Formats: sequence, C-alpha cells, structure tokens
Amino acid sequence: MAATGVETVRAAFFWALVQPHPHGSSGSSLNFDSTDALVLAAAGRGLTLLPVVQWPPDWAAVEPGVFGSPPADHDAVRRLFTALVERYGPRGSLWRERRNVPRRPVRAWQVFNEPNIVGFWSVQPFDRDYVATLRAAESGIHDVDPSATVVLAGLTGDSWKALSALYAAGARGLFDAVAIHPYSPSPANVLRTVRYARNVMRINGDGALPIWVTEFSWPAASNPPPWAVTAFGGPITDSRQARLLDRTMRRFVAARERLGIARLVWYTWLSHEATESLNPWNYAGLRRIRNGVRHSAPALRAFRRWARRLARQP
Repeated sequence: MAATGVETVRAAFFWALVQPHPHGSSGSSLNFDSTDALVLAAAGRGLTLLPVVQWPPDWAAVEPGVFGSPPADHDAVRRLFTALVERYGPRGSLWRERRNVPRRPVRAWQVFNEPNIVGFWSVQPFDRDYVATLRAAESGIHDVDPSATVVLAGLTGDSWKALSALYAAGARGLFDAVAIHPYSPSPANVLRTVRYARNVMRINGDGALPIWVTEFSWPAASNPPPWAVTAFGGPITDSRQARLLDRTMRRFVAARERLGIARLVWYTWLSHEATESLNPWNYAGLRRIRNGVRHSAPALRAFRRWARRLARQP
C-alpha cells in the first residue's frame, strides 16, 4: 500500500472485540490486541489510519447478536471513544509502550458506518438514535483530544437526504467532516451525489466543513456474477473498473476545491474473489485473492498514477 502511494487506511475498530464485557464486570478490561495491530502496522509504514468504530457488543446493543445494531448505552459509547483516544491519540499510552515504532497518533475518528441503511443500523429511522450516539462519541473524543477530527458516519444511497435528516435531528456541531459513500454506475452521478451533500451542508450553515469520500469503487470481474447486472447497471470488467476509477478521479480533482473534498478512500484494497458469494465487494479490491493467489487488478495502475500525481501537488 505504501509503495503504491496510499496515504490513508480506513479500517474497522470492532467494539465487540475491544470490550466484550461491560465496565465493572468480571474480565471487563479493554482488549486492544486487534486495534493495536492496525495502528502499529500503519504507523510503521508511514500511513495515516482512519478508524471506523462499529459493531457494539451484545451488552451495549439495542439488538444483541445483530452486527448492525445501534448501541443502547450512550454513556458506554462516550467511555469507549475516550479509551480509544487515550490509547492512540497524541498522548496515547501505545506510544509510551512502543517507543521503537514511529509515533503516528490517530487524529480522526469515524463514528459508525452507513447508519442510513438497515444492514449497519438495524433500527430505522436512524436519525435520532444516531445523533445521540454521535453526541456521546464527540464528547469522548474531544474531551481527550480537542483538535481531533470527528468524522460523520459514511452515508450511502440517497445520502444527501440522510444528511438532511441528521441536521433536522440536531447533528450540527457534533462533527468536523461529513462522509459520503457515493456509489453509482456513473462517474457523473458520483460527483452529483457529493454536490447534493455540499448543498445540504450550505443550507445548514456548514459550508466550510470538508467532505470526506470514505468509500467509492466498483466491483469487477472478468466473468461477472449475476449481481453485477442489477447492482451496477450491467457487468463491469476489470478494464472497465480501471476506466471508471480514472474518470471519477478526474472529476474529483477538478471539483475538489469547489466542493471541499478533502479525502478519498477506495473500497477496498484487498478482496477475496468468491463466485458463490452474493457480496459484490469480493470483486472491488485493487488487489484480489483468486484461487489462493494474490493478483493486482488493472485498476491498481490507475490508482497508482493518481496517487503519485496528487502527491506532487500542494
């Protein structure tokens, strides 16, 4: 990733793994093994890590056992984010413990993922519950690191409508960056989605805040499974995926100042091709595992060209 020009790695921090038991119960100490590994790997390669915190443990979930359950205990949300910033922020305990690792503290935190769809927020409508979660997370983050960037959960689908709902529910002032996942078969519509979100932000007095595109991509396969025909307007070959990446990047770069686009994250880096799976993102990786062997998709070359070009720009 570092050799290709990646600057930011977005990775899941699963609350259920970090804190399987509630505060004060037997065995309740936080388990940072999974998150330490991600932070140390990124720091050792000079990469910026953007954690997206999600998946409440059963004891803190509205619907125990459901991956996309909203959290039930907002004070526990606040404590969790406080603990994470105390571990990985500018004064984090990890950096005192691992002095042999380049110090690269986490300065941005994404609060859950795609809450406007039921797969990631099982109780809909999501707006009021998510704002309560966001308020708790923001408090936990900024109490420890006032300069940290609180990133809104990536909104997908009709994301601008979801953003409007969040503003109506009182989200303004609780985040420092809006995140959008503008999936579309058309590069023009990808940018249109971002423009719609920017319009909503301006209407609500947040025109100066940045937009982070924390996911965008197209799944591709040489022999595309049936899902490709319906999910993305037809089959997408590996070569077409590369062209879509290139065309969309041209639009992003041309519009980045006008629309205030501050960060772009391709989803995903490495995926495991599996024809029996209904998950299209198995074919979205710039790198793919196919028959047990890792391959680079043609889109990786397009990504590398853009990463190197942007690295030369101020």
